Amino acid sequence: MSTFVKLSGTRKKTTLLPGSTAPLSMAPLWDAPIQDTEAFGKGAFGPMTETHRPAPFMRRSALITQPVLSVVNDHVSDYPTPSNLTYMWGFGSLAGICLGIQIASGIFLAMHYTPHVDLAFSSVEHIMRDVEGGWFLRYLHANGAGMFFIVVYIHILRGLYYGSYTSPRELVWVLGVVLLLLMILTAFIGYVLPWGQMSLWGATVITSLASVIPIVGNDVVVWLWGGFSVDNATLNRFFSLHYLLPFVIAGLSILHIAALHQYGSNNPVGVPSHTDKHPLYPLFYVKDLVAWLVFAIIFSCFVHYAPNYLGHADNYIPANPLSTPAHIVPEFYVLPFYAVLRSIPDKLLGVVAMIATFVCLGLMPWLHTASVRSNAFRPLAAMAYWSFVATALLLGWIGAMPVESPYLEIGQILTFYFFFYFLVLTPVLGRLENLLLRWKVQ
Repeated sequence: MSTFVKLSGTRKKTTLLPGSTAPLSMAPLWDAPIQDTEAFGKGAFGPMTETHRPAPFMRRSALITQPVLSVVNDHVSDYPTPSNLTYMWGFGSLAGICLGIQIASGIFLAMHYTPHVDLAFSSVEHIMRDVEGGWFLRYLHANGAGMFFIVVYIHILRGLYYGSYTSPRELVWVLGVVLLLLMILTAFIGYVLPWGQMSLWGATVITSLASVIPIVGNDVVVWLWGGFSVDNATLNRFFSLHYLLPFVIAGLSILHIAALHQYGSNNPVGVPSHTDKHPLYPLFYVKDLVAWLVFAIIFSCFVHYAPNYLGHADNYIPANPLSTPAHIVPEFYVLPFYAVLRSIPDKLLGVVAMIATFVCLGLMPWLHTASVRSNAFRPLAAMAYWSFVATALLLGWIGAMPVESPYLEIGQILTFYFFFYFLVLTPVLGRLENLLLRWKVQ
């Protein structure tokens, strides 16, 4: 049995149980079809007039429930978040802000940059000296790359410590490792664009690594260069890729977030928290805002007071293919991988080892064998984790040192422990802790 009642100036449809006056449901008129139009239009309520119809603005008042905005609302505002997340969980959103800064500043820099070997270095100086605010854009972009990597590395280390890579978040972790690879590739080809000494010779050394590919290695190197050396063709294609890849990273970041929201965020305790969650807004927005402000202060100090601290002085020398720098050093954020590469005397094995660092990182969900997820409750694993962090930092230091004794030997020891942590310590400690958890004292 269906009838209509008038509440607060609008007509509502109510379904009644037979023999009952209690409504089962009440929906707005525009949400339910009118089944008895004659009773509605000419019955007890009288003829329907414009005053009885819902105003158009009422239908559109809840914009947040519209198809597109509702998706944004579900994932950005009302997303259920574990209530015990610490400030360490704010580095994910901070990485998104860094990506936005890099894309925005890069677009404006591209308006004044000239991708030609005879003009690239001069165009960068033109941006610095002649373009209004160009110095700020250039320093924002150059230092922003370093800050972006620092934020992402902390984000990864937090995930490693709290076991955020374990089931059911394997896809989130793998996508994150792919994002790291794309970031390194984008940063490398961006480092070539100023066309200083480090730009030219860094591009020469890194692209030459493709020559280790069996049979077709040398052909691949020539194809990458667009000729028989790093020249104008190389610079042009690097500029095109550097402009394109950040948008690929942005798209993959959306997939990364979507995969995360499929199962929800991990938390410091490492156990499901379905009964203790809060909407992302406003609690965690305010919490993240604190981290954003601290980051902005540190970032501003580098941009305004130490803009060249994270760079290399040789890159202020125009590229000269006839003069090789005494010591070729990449940017600080890739130094650990560079140290692994050169710690192995054989070129092919060195490249394989460098690639293996990313493979080991991506395989962590399957190398983890412990029943307990978070290292906060795994003392043995926590000690191994902090020794790994120290190893990664020392590898970064070794990567900036000359290839000579004792740095070479120290780098080899650190490289061995780097892989030992992933391939041996992580699975063995997990099984040992599982055994200790099941141990019963007689």
